[in-house]
Amino acid sequence: MSFEHSQTVSTTAPPSAVWALWSDTSTWPTWDPSVVAVALDGPFEEGTTGTMTLAGPFEVPVVLAIVEPGARYLDQLTMGDLVIRIDHVVTAQPDGGSEVTVSTTIVGPGADDIGPMVTAEAPLALAALTAAAEAASA
Repeated sequence: MSFEHSQTVSTTAPPSAVWALWSDTSTWPTWDPSVVAVALDGPFEEGTTGTMTLAGPFEVPVVLAIVEPGARYLDQLTMGDLVIRIDHVVTAQPDGGSEVTVSTTIVGPGADDIGPMVTAEAPLALAALTAAAEAASA
């Protein structure tokens, strides 16, 4: 079973402002209502592992599967046989702003059932992320 969800928003903030928030995991709880805390076992780079505490609260292992500084990262959460991959991409726009896309793919038993719950707050997270990036770049 699998589930997919993707959302794209535009912001006046430059990619560097969005990336600054993404690459500093201590900010994640301030803009993502699903995240309580993130503890990485190393720098924000490909292959780094750690633990993400989600609202509930419950802890899940996380790995930064892809990191392209300033442009993209994909984090992967594993909960038993369920794997959640969240791909974050920011691209510069001609007006100096950015386009931000977050795509979630869930694979494993019950993916169709858990998917809507996992992505329910994605619009709130994107709105808070872009608002924080705009405030930081103002």
